[in-house]
Amino acid sequence: MLTTIGAPFALALALSLVIVPLCRTLAVRFKYVATPREDRWHRRPVALFGGVAIAATLFSCAAGFGVLTALPLISIAGALMFLVGFVDDAISLKPATKLIAQIALASALLFFDYRLNWVDSITLDLLLSLVWIVGLTNAFNLIDNMDGLCAGVALIVGLSLLVDLLPGAAGTNALAEARYLAILLGAIGGFLVYNMHPASIFMGDSGSLLLGFTFAAVTVSTGHQTPIRSDILSIVAAPALVLLFPIFDTTLVTLSRWLSGRRASQGGRDHSSHRLVAIGLSERRAVMVLWLLAAIGGMLGIGISKLGQNWPVLLVASAFLIAMVLFAAYLAGVRVYDDDQIREPQNTFTPIMIEFMHKRRVAEVLLDVSLVVLCYYAAYRLRFEDPEDFMLNFPTFVRSLPVIVGAQMVSFFAVGVYRGLWRHFGMVDTLVVARGVFFGVASALLVILGVYRFFAYSRTVFAIYAILLLIAVTLSRASFRLVGEFMQRQRQSGRRVVIYGAGDDGGLVIREILSSGGDVKIVGFIDDDPRKAGVRVMGYPVLGGYSALTILLTASSVDAIVISDPRLEADRLTAIRTLCSRHRVALTRLLFGLEELVVTTTEAAPARPHLRKV
Repeated sequence: MLTTIGAPFALALALSLVIVPLCRTLAVRFKYVATPREDRWHRRPVALFGGVAIAATLFSCAAGFGVLTALPLISIAGALMFLVGFVDDAISLKPATKLIAQIALASALLFFDYRLNWVDSITLDLLLSLVWIVGLTNAFNLIDNMDGLCAGVALIVGLSLLVDLLPGAAGTNALAEARYLAILLGAIGGFLVYNMHPASIFMGDSGSLLLGFTFAAVTVSTGHQTPIRSDILSIVAAPALVLLFPIFDTTLVTLSRWLSGRRASQGGRDHSSHRLVAIGLSERRAVMVLWLLAAIGGMLGIGISKLGQNWPVLLVASAFLIAMVLFAAYLAGVRVYDDDQIREPQNTFTPIMIEFMHKRRVAEVLLDVSLVVLCYYAAYRLRFEDPEDFMLNFPTFVRSLPVIVGAQMVSFFAVGVYRGLWRHFGMVDTLVVARGVFFGVASALLVILGVYRFFAYSRTVFAIYAILLLIAVTLSRASFRLVGEFMQRQRQSGRRVVIYGAGDDGGLVIREILSSGGDVKIVGFIDDDPRKAGVRVMGYPVLGGYSALTILLTASSVDAIVISDPRLEADRLTAIRTLCSRHRVALTRLLFGLEELVVTTTEAAPARPHLRKV
């Protein structure tokens, strides 16, 4: 099978490497370029026609290997979708016009029995298939917003679909689809060479619409066969995970624009890639982070497709979906527009939704319910590894699940789990979560043993469940802080800061800088204690002592210094001031202390000392 798809892929890759620069030259000559605009990311004119190169490579190689005759409908519909995108690149079609064309071509696939076959109802399945095809087509169009992003994600998605298709590609139609995907991957690979940052050519709508429509067409199947009900979860989850990132980004952008009163079809710099750059990542790193997420989704999709409803894979996939929801919540809080660029919503329903979305406690409760169910199910699976034992105890799981959920949520509320802020989550909050888990498990156990009289119930399940839930809730609460600190360390731009003093006070400075949200890149610590050289404090290296600071300033590697040690000797402080003055580097000192304030007192209101940050 590899030899069957190897030759088409190699030929398409070689041909694409030649055609792409040719199309770039023609685009520049005839002035088909993407000019910079306020709602676009690039800041210089870039040639279009990348989609032309991809399409020319795809259809010429497909014709040469006989794929066009084997897949006439996908080929013709894909070519027509390419033409729609090409016209849009040339004369800029209205969004409604493109949508009508997409619906028409998707309907052509449905007419020839290309359907998802997810549900028994043919009518509902047709509607789901229509939304799936049109949605994915637009999803790839939306993620074409940064150099290399759409092409890289398309490579990952196409490879995942190809790996999933290969073992069963025994029939003529399946073999043709495998070759078609291999040719498309070769065409995308050749284009990506010229599309990496800084890109010299864009694929345009002609390329992104072709890719999205093609992948959607490959994921739907022909015929009226309805999947076995016990296997429906894997059939739905596999393609959804493979194509998770396009779905993720489209959902994030659509909801954020809708809730801020902007049209979903309106262009903008509010995609997940733009938000990653806004918090300090370089364009290359932002794209690579999103490639990684797409790759994880692809691997999980393949795992579910090959292994079916294998519970460890399903649990990992569920955890990944929850992590993606948390990641979306984190990105949604990143500011990408100035206040004057965000228009007020034009209807009364949107403010209600915004008010609801701001009720983060509701989201926390829903998240915790999901985690409780997930951890309890995992505990059962780990306790009863044998499938027969699990099915034998499954009725007990079903009857006890409502008790577990109710007891756990009430315990979380009682101990104060929902009073903390995620961005300031710390060890004390972990102890609160642990208390909530303990009381939840204890109360549930009392109810199950005392009320339901499940004396044969396994106590080990509770122990496993408690450990899993403590880890899951702690990680979910710490996720915002962990992601924020990770992104801060990945910054490639911003004001470069060195902290003088790597003790506990240095940790306070780190937290102060991270909570301020400024455009700052922490280089590391300077400390005069030679025993600390080379160690890491809160993830940042101790670069050395005063001599290391001198080298950094001489090399212009630092823009500011923050002194965290309140006990720093006067001579050393004077030397640092002189050094900063010589190299024109800002110097800041952070002090914390108690200051007694003199106020007018009355018998009813005695004077008290107040805490003030100096």
